[in-house]
Amino acid sequence: MSVSPPAPTPSAVPSYAAVLRAPYARRTFGAALLGRLSNGTAPLSLLLSVKATTGSYTTAGTALAAFGLASVVLSPVRAALVDRHGPGRALPPLVLLYAVLLAALAAVCARPHTPDAVLTALAGAAGTATPPLGPVMRALWSRQLTDRDLLRRAYSLDTVAEELLFVSGPLLVGLVLLAATPPAGLALSAVLVLTGGLLFVSSPLTRSAPGAATAPAPEPAPGPSGGGPSPRGLRRATAGAAALGLCLGAVELLVVAFADAAGRPGLMPWALAALSAGSAVGGLVLGAVPWRGSLASRLTVLGLALGAVLGATGLAPHPYVLVAGMALGGLFVAPVLTTAYLLADESVGAERRTRAGARVNTAFNAGTTAATAGAGLLVDRLPLAVCFALAALPPVLAGLAGVPGGLRRVVGAGGRSDRGAAEEGQRALGGAAEPGVREGRLEDVPGQRVAERAEALDAGESDPPVGVAGHQPALQHGDQGGDGLGRA
Repeated sequence: MSVSPPAPTPSAVPSYAAVLRAPYARRTFGAALLGRLSNGTAPLSLLLSVKATTGSYTTAGTALAAFGLASVVLSPVRAALVDRHGPGRALPPLVLLYAVLLAALAAVCARPHTPDAVLTALAGAAGTATPPLGPVMRALWSRQLTDRDLLRRAYSLDTVAEELLFVSGPLLVGLVLLAATPPAGLALSAVLVLTGGLLFVSSPLTRSAPGAATAPAPEPAPGPSGGGPSPRGLRRATAGAAALGLCLGAVELLVVAFADAAGRPGLMPWALAALSAGSAVGGLVLGAVPWRGSLASRLTVLGLALGAVLGATGLAPHPYVLVAGMALGGLFVAPVLTTAYLLADESVGAERRTRAGARVNTAFNAGTTAATAGAGLLVDRLPLAVCFALAALPPVLAGLAGVPGGLRRVVGAGGRSDRGAAEEGQRALGGAAEPGVREGRLEDVPGQRVAERAEALDAGESDPPVGVAGHQPALQHGDQGGDGLGRA
């Protein structure tokens, strides 16, 4: 039985409540969050389970690396399957396979003396089947909500919720360990993704989303500047997410080093909690407050602010100052990631939105993994303040890379405005503008036309009406064209 898609939802007063009032939004979003909670429980459960079975941190680290690498590298492939066949057809096999492999890992980890190669192979296989519930949910938000302000709130809510899932997931594993062994955490992860994933797929909003193989030819996406799809916008979003991942991956390790150097090992969880809390507040503020400027320019400003704050945090003279700096820096974390997702979404057509979101997500995860390894090499060789400055460098460089493009858009808008003003003056005069007026220069204009007009007025003729109906000032047109001056 075919399912008709729900009507897109505009909103006169965008709010978080309006996001959740959209048709099937609460049901679909709740199911997606339940399934995505396994992303917060599975990695830690895998690490602890393999360590308990083998007694080797090396084997546990290798298995976790295989799981993470397969998940990150193949993320675009899984997203492409969803884009091509639709989430209703592509997600169920991935959800079922992933849940079965997690359950198999729980079973083999519960048995002692399981060969290391078997554990690593199963972990890698599970990583290949990780269902892209997050990218699919964001693509559904974009399909459901036509109001860009409402979509911004939906993406902000989604990013903040995902942040909280990654904080609460390890806490949930800790509660499980109070009553059971580590493999029970893997079994719980399998139940979460199976239950949440199947509920998500059964939602009418998910089932109505077509794949590229069955959907009619889509309309071109508006793009960051009001035109068609923009590969440059997608590259900017990917670079911004990768820079954020590089920064956060390094900072988390540097906080541990700072706590050790200060003789306060208990500082680390408080600092990371402050970062997460600041990120949640910043994400909610981003969605609730109207913003002017293009998404690309917003990503530039947020990246520069994040780098400046976290770079200065490395100079903290006291652990409490470090915690405050982490909270302040966290205010920009979720906004950077949310803006990157929004920029990627509007830079591609509807048939590529899942892949675009997965590309941003993959860039962030890859940056985090690479930075964790690199920061470990730097901590033993450089002062902590220098390490913090280097960790803050990627978002700063990514932000500075976006400045020339923004300047070009502003200069281009100014050129269009000058030409538009000259043409408007030409229409008002009722004839072709003189050469100096067309170019916007104050040259001497011959007075013949003025004299003829004065004679006509003396004879009792009236001025012809000026045809301005239906025309907007050229500057206003430039503002709405994505040149960085109008609302995103």
